[in-house]
This record gives sequence, structure tokens and C-alpha cells, in this order.
Amino acid sequence: MTAVMEAKGLSKHFQARRGLFGGSRGVVRAVDEISFAIAPGHTLGVVGESGCGKTTTAKLVLGLEAPSGGSIQFEGHDLATLDTPGQRRYRKSVQAVFQDPYASLNPRMRISAIIAEPLVTNEKTEAVEVRQRVLELLDLVGLPERSADLFPHEFSGGQRQRIAIARSLVLSPQLVVLDEPVSALDVSIRAQILNLLRNLQTRLGLSYLFIAHDLAAVAHMSHEIVVMYLGKIVESGEARALALEPKHPYTKALFAAALPSHPDERRDEPVLQGEVPSPLAPPSGCHFHPRCPHATARCAQEAPRLRAVEGRFVACHLFD
Repeated sequence: MTAVMEAKGLSKHFQARRGLFGGSRGVVRAVDEISFAIAPGHTLGVVGESGCGKTTTAKLVLGLEAPSGGSIQFEGHDLATLDTPGQRRYRKSVQAVFQDPYASLNPRMRISAIIAEPLVTNEKTEAVEVRQRVLELLDLVGLPERSADLFPHEFSGGQRQRIAIARSLVLSPQLVVLDEPVSALDVSIRAQILNLLRNLQTRLGLSYLFIAHDLAAVAHMSHEIVVMYLGKIVESGEARALALEPKHPYTKALFAAALPSHPDERRDEPVLQGEVPSPLAPPSGCHFHPRCPHATARCAQEAPRLRAVEGRFVACHLFD
């Protein structure tokens, strides 16, 4: 199966100043030589603590940031080599739903104009056809026709996120980047939005890049999961297997820190201790070794490489 999108050795480094008055410049390796692929109709989940590189990865995929190294291929074509029409097709084929449904919708625009905006900007379409497309999408995301003539403040957070989803689908994209799409919503609404996204994926054949802190949501939504730590992938594999039996100490700690599926469930793994180190001065060797209960002297000196372990990839010296 040919991947809709594939990243190879993808990196993004930022120059940064140290100190209040400038001083020596450092380099933040926000994304550091990561590789992944998203199959048609599949969801790739990306998890990790704040500062691990998830959002930068999303920006690279959306073309909001240019990579420092490596490449992104869409349907076999390198984004760096696309001509102007190719770039336009790519922007139409890859859309996004962002975290905050209150900030992502223009409060001065009616819902019909918000949903139609990408269509009006990118295609020459008659007003009647635009209106029909808007009504179709409202129905698709479970909102009544009258919603088209209302303003964002007249909707709840969950309804606003449905509107944002409808807007992301107006150009019939192949890939939708979901950047924390339910984290700002009430717990009672999250399941509804996630189920809507799954139903839309089945109905429209969409591919998703799903970025979230919520491990349960990622495990529920994803076909494959990538676990990131300080810009690097530490584990990747089939979602269910990775969630039920994580291999890397960081992945184990992440899932141990999540809520148990049953109140009587026993915890054998320690909950994650400490905080993510500064990306300006990451630890030597394995970046996770200062927080790892299994760290050895080798971990502080030598960075592990991703290697195949029981049907997935893990970057840990425990599996050499």
C-alpha cells in the first residue's frame, strides 16, 4: 500500500538566543531526523509530553515550517520539488483541525462564510454550489441547516469543533492534521467528536495525523502510534499492541501515568518522574536517560538507534 504521506529523516532546527540580553546562540532540535508514513484511510497518532516536537511536526506537514533536513513526500512527490500548481494542490489536499474551537473561528463571520472560505479562496465556484456544499457538510458533521446563518458565539465548544471539522473537509482533502482536537472540550463531548472523526474517516476514506496528549484518545483513534521525546522517535508500531504492551521505558511511563481502565488495576510500572529537559541543552546519549529507571553508563554516552523489536521499532539499549 502506497503511503499518502511519508517523512524521511525529517528535521527542524531553530536558532535561539540565551539570556535576557542575547549572548551565545544555541540550536533547538525541535524535530530531529524522524521518519514515518501514513497509509490511505489510516490514522497515525503522535504522542509525547509538551516540548517533544509534536506541534512542530504538524507545522512541517502543513507547510507552515520549512524542514532543516530530510524530506516529506506526498503521494510519492517531494514537497521541496513541487511547482506552484503542485503546491496549490498540496495545500488543498492537506487540511487541519486545531485545538481551540473558540480561537479558530472568526467571531465576525457567519458559519456559512467560515466553512466556505477555503472553497471560495481556492476554487471558482458559483454561490449556489457553495451554499449547497456548506449545507452538505453541516449535515455530515451533525448540525442543522439553520446553523449556516448563525455566528460562532451561538454554539457550544463541541458544536464549534464540528464546524471546524466541516471547514477542513470543504476542499475534499486526503489528509487532515488533527492537532489536539478534543483537549479543549468537556470530557462528555470528547467521545462524540472522536466518533464523528472515525465515522468520517470510514465514509470519506480520510487519512489522519492525530496529535494529542490523551493516550486513550490516541489508542482509540490510531492505526499506528509514534512516541516522541525531545524531537526524536523512541517507539513506533501498531496502535493496539503498543498501547497494551509498550516496550520503551518512556512509553511505559506515559501509559502508567494515564488513568487505569479499571479502579482495581495494578500498576507495575513507575509513573514518569521529573520534567522534559530544556531542548537547548538536551542530555547526552539517550535524551531520556536522566529520567529512566533502567539507565546505564552507556545510555549517557551513546544515543540508541531505532531497531525492530517484536513487530515494532524501539530506540533503547535494553533491546540491543
